[in-house]
Amino acid sequence: MPSVISETAVVGSESVIGHFCVIGDRVEIGSGCRIGHHVIIHADTKVGDACVIDDHAVVGKAPLRSRSMAVEPEENLPPLLLANRVVLGTAAILFRGASVGEDSLIADFASVREKTTIGEKSIVGRGVAVENEVTIGDRCKIEAGAFICAFSRIANDCFIAPEVTLTNDNFLGRTEERKKHYAGTTLRDGGRIGANATILPSVTIDTEGVVGAGSVVTKNVDTSTIVVGVPSHPLKRVPPEQQI
Repeated sequence: MPSVISETAVVGSESVIGHFCVIGDRVEIGSGCRIGHHVIIHADTKVGDACVIDDHAVVGKAPLRSRSMAVEPEENLPPLLLANRVVLGTAAILFRGASVGEDSLIADFASVREKTTIGEKSIVGRGVAVENEVTIGDRCKIEAGAFICAFSRIANDCFIAPEVTLTNDNFLGRTEERKKHYAGTTLRDGGRIGANATILPSVTIDTEGVVGAGSVVTKNVDTSTIVVGVPSHPLKRVPPEQQI
């Protein structure tokens, strides 16, 4: 079945494009890629070699704009960049202005907003929402259903379990004062967060810090310390054999 491919798009050798795809102006697709059915790749997107983009993915879309948004997106965002061997799952949505490093996976139904950077060999799991202006390092794993709020900074070798929620607004959406204080989570190298934990705005989880499942974290977590509870409190040190 026919796909619509712009005359200004470039498709590398041995790349395969499925049925009913739309490939926009000035898109560049490397060699050996596999593009599934009903995929939309928006204008200017750069796709590296040997990438996989599964069915119904939307790649490189510009963010919508609304007066009710707390932070309006920029108008002239750079193209989405996918490095070599990136894999995008079914119905994944990646926005213009984001970038994904080599050998990383964005799983089914996940979304990655504008001005977000994801490093190499990282996994963003099924249904994860990564908001705008987030940095995720190398070799990270973010499990299904997690919410990564805007302005979060996640370093290398971090683990975020299913249904974790990171937050950035202590005012809960009330008054314009909140916009002066937005700050997401900072998760330093080797930090880990257990299932269903909630991290309040501005919290830093230091190197090799661990948050137990179901915890509500209101204060910074020290290096190599395990915290648990609601609100969380220090439990013990992370055993040396559990550190990188």
